[in-house]
Amino acid sequence: MTKHENPLQLAQVSSKSEKIKNNNFSIIDEQRYHKLTNELRCLVCQNQTVADSNAGLAVDLRNQVANQISSGKTDDEILAYMEERYGEFVLYNPQMSVENLGLWIGPFVVVVIAILIASNTIKKHSNKKN
Repeated sequence: MTKHENPLQLAQVSSKSEKIKNNNFSIIDEQRYHKLTNELRCLVCQNQTVADSNAGLAVDLRNQVANQISSGKTDDEILAYMEERYGEFVLYNPQMSVENLGLWIGPFVVVVIAILIASNTIKKHSNKKN
């Protein structure tokens, strides 16, 4: 690293370039980095991972992931830190909990209700013809 580079930009990655600007990363660290940045949601873009986004916050989150990997944190510790700091929404695959149970089962409930309404409507229309 030259003295003109910002130490917080160790892992600045664009969506077109997968190269990490950290020569101290082993192949395993790079794999962890890519895995973790693909598990985190960009809070600005919302439908992109941190790895895919070029938003300023995404760059900051990638840098934070790289710094934490370099400091020896485990994947679970890094994800827990991100969740604690930014909320559960930052996780692309949040764990099922009481707080988000509606989000997990809601789509199934809506489908069941739609099927019941459709079958009830079909029955009513078929009874009117008879």
